[in-house]
Amino acid sequence: MDDRNLMENMLLLEKGACDLFMHGAIESSTQNVHQTFNNSLNDSLKLQDDIYLKMQAKGWYPTEQVDQSKLNTVKNKFASQG
Repeated sequence: MDDRNLMENMLLLEKGACDLFMHGAIESSTQNVHQTFNNSLNDSLKLQDDIYLKMQAKGWYPTEQVDQSKLNTVKNKFASQG
């Protein structure tokens, strides 16, 4: 497995951990449990961001700018539904 695939796998695993921690925080029955899940979620989000930034710096996670007219179309679509 090359470095890119390893980083992609790490990012996917970290995203899964974020999802679990978020649901744990939402469903927790006490403040202590909620705070523990919330702290874990914040730590996991930081690690996810670190992995993403390293992948982006290597060109392994390219992003593109969305045309403003497409953003406006989506914005208007949802504004008209509310």
